[in-house]
Amino acid sequence: MSSVLYDTPGPRAKRRNVIFTVLFAVLILLLLWWVWLKMDEKDLFASAQWKPFTESQAWTTYLLPGLADTLKAASLAMVIALPLGAVFGISRLSDHRWVRGASGTVVEFFRAIPVLLLMLFANEFYARSTDISSEDRPLYAVVTGLVLYNAAVLAEIVKAGVLALPKGQTEAAYAIGLRKGQTMSSILLPQSVTAMLPAIVSQLVVIVKDTALGGVMIGFTELLNSRGTLAANYANPIPSFIVVAIMFIVLNFILTSFASWLERRLRRSKRSTGAVLGAEKVDDLNAAEVGGSFGSGADH
Repeated sequence: MSSVLYDTPGPRAKRRNVIFTVLFAVLILLLLWWVWLKMDEKDLFASAQWKPFTESQAWTTYLLPGLADTLKAASLAMVIALPLGAVFGISRLSDHRWVRGASGTVVEFFRAIPVLLLMLFANEFYARSTDISSEDRPLYAVVTGLVLYNAAVLAEIVKAGVLALPKGQTEAAYAIGLRKGQTMSSILLPQSVTAMLPAIVSQLVVIVKDTALGGVMIGFTELLNSRGTLAANYANPIPSFIVVAIMFIVLNFILTSFASWLERRLRRSKRSTGAVLGAEKVDDLNAAEVGGSFGSGADH
């Protein structure tokens, strides 16, 4: 089927695509064969190079503790960056110019700075201005850099996800009496989550991988840093790189698989992407807000 952006290939185009596919596959196989030969020439397939990974010491002393630190830093960064990014993303859609301007300045500032520079700055800041121990400082610096950068990126994802919805959703919400906050929390955000999920997961994968920057530059004992110590002790740098790469691939595959399952479940749970709240639901929302306002007034 043809569209504005894509024309269905004809017989000649199909044959050409098949030829290009075969040539590309042959080139990939030749490259893999060349890499295999080079590794074999250097005895990188010798049993001594891979024997450490069959013993528990290499895993319990180096790889598993490094993996635990990677997961710790990535998890902390995700837990903090996700809500922070949502807050800034929604703030960029505020009706108040000063709120949009302030949040936009913060987002653009941290999105423009490399995450490694943020980690290095945070590490120096904690070293000179706080009492954080030298053992804990790399973790704090890595998490801080990841949070500041990725919260700014996630804010843009949230903003784009909400703006991607049809304007009729907002207009219909206002027509039945919903306020801006009710519209955002009850209609726009629930619908945009499914559309934003692939981009959010991609950014979470980036968080996991960027923990390695802290290991290289500020001595954070994450997976890649632990690999360096292991390779120095067992003299097997290339095999250790391969094993750590496989561990990162498996970790990120689990993350993306979970996200895909969650996305499918969210799509199935939604009966309609264009649902409009009924009158009873609107009355409940307005009553809740009025009750909250009276409660706040009573507290004062």
